[in-house]
Amino acid sequence: MTVSVFDMQSLQHLWSTEELRTVFSEEARVQKWLDFEAALATAQAEMDIIPAAAAKEINEKAQVAHIDIARMSAEIRRIKHSLVPALKQLQAACSKENGEWVHYGATTQDVVDTGVALQLKDFHAIVMRDMKAVGNELMRLAVAHRDVPMAGRTHGVQALPITFGHKCALWLDELGRHHERLLQAAPRVLVGMLAGAVGSQASLGPKAQELQDRVMARLGLGSPAISWAPARDRFTEYANLLAMIGATLSKIGNELFNMQRNEFGEVEEGFSEGKLGSSTMPHKRNPTSAENLAGLARPLRYNAAMMVEGMVQEGERDGIAWKMEWKALPECCLIAGAMLFQARNLLAGLKVNADVMAANLDKMRGYLLSERVMLELSERVGKQTAHEWIYEASMHGIENKLAFAEAMRQHKSLGQALSDAEIIDFTDPAAYLGQCAASVDRVVARQSGWLKTEKA
Repeated sequence: MTVSVFDMQSLQHLWSTEELRTVFSEEARVQKWLDFEAALATAQAEMDIIPAAAAKEINEKAQVAHIDIARMSAEIRRIKHSLVPALKQLQAACSKENGEWVHYGATTQDVVDTGVALQLKDFHAIVMRDMKAVGNELMRLAVAHRDVPMAGRTHGVQALPITFGHKCALWLDELGRHHERLLQAAPRVLVGMLAGAVGSQASLGPKAQELQDRVMARLGLGSPAISWAPARDRFTEYANLLAMIGATLSKIGNELFNMQRNEFGEVEEGFSEGKLGSSTMPHKRNPTSAENLAGLARPLRYNAAMMVEGMVQEGERDGIAWKMEWKALPECCLIAGAMLFQARNLLAGLKVNADVMAANLDKMRGYLLSERVMLELSERVGKQTAHEWIYEASMHGIENKLAFAEAMRQHKSLGQALSDAEIIDFTDPAAYLGQCAASVDRVVARQSGWLKTEKA
């Protein structure tokens, strides 16, 4: 029986990917615990803390295949401890003598937190790969549509002309900052721990720090200077960085959702054979990909907020706050990873309707060029006077359903100050794109470094 959207066969594709579900599966979680135990035993044997034979057998048996997860789970429910049943099975898989050295000197939170760090390490590799994939699609769109004019909108209505390439380059620039944040966060987040019961490392002997360093080196994780059992900023930072990435992707999805409205029709997401929009309206081609991308950021943000709540800890260990992470952090990763996967597919299949963008620019009948006319006229009559004249002409023209050019011709002062050729030139959207093209070029040049793909 499944109750989660991450597990239901009919819904899981909207919330996660098979690859990500594997990373955060129960089997993977238990295997990371066993990886910790194997690394601990190996390091201890290297330092003559436990027998080499014990470390060898613990390494051999530290495989999830040796763990009966159903039996482990039943025992967890019985004894009310999340780790000991797995340790008991690992011990039982070893010889009696060697099994006695399992988990020597460590505490449960060392294992569980380091296990999560190992899962995040696997996830981090995926998210960095998929960030690059999304970035490359945005760069492709920015370059391809560098000079394609469209209406720039503020407060939901047309404002000034931009290009679609400029819009995509803005998204790319933001994604690039997220990529940089991920790089910077990794050394702080991908850190394990071998701190003992209260973080004092008393159970680990005088060479506790060396032992921790050796264990974490074997696992490919950073080694902390002090326990972080009650200091949950590492995982919280990562979760909230994922929420920021999700917010950016949600913005892109929401924008493309709105641009697909029939009244705009400026873009259209890929339409696959058999895709159905409605059970009652056969004609519908719904923007479901953009819609899902826009919506997923909401549960992601709330899970990230739960991680912030978990930072408020009591004493040297707090199960109340700690256990919230077991839900919130994997879900942050599953959702953020799904969003990157979906964003890449959405952008890769996006159809850009340049002719519709041009037609939409004309819907304002020239009024969105009022700024240009004002600035051109300001040099002749002053900015405030120019603003007043154009305001008068615009209000009169809009009320009487006149094109902007005709409204200016009918305005006594503007009709005298501007020639007809100037009025036509000043109301051409393609002639007032400012630094859109140059901005695209700058962003592409600056972001191309991390987006370079290796040759096959």
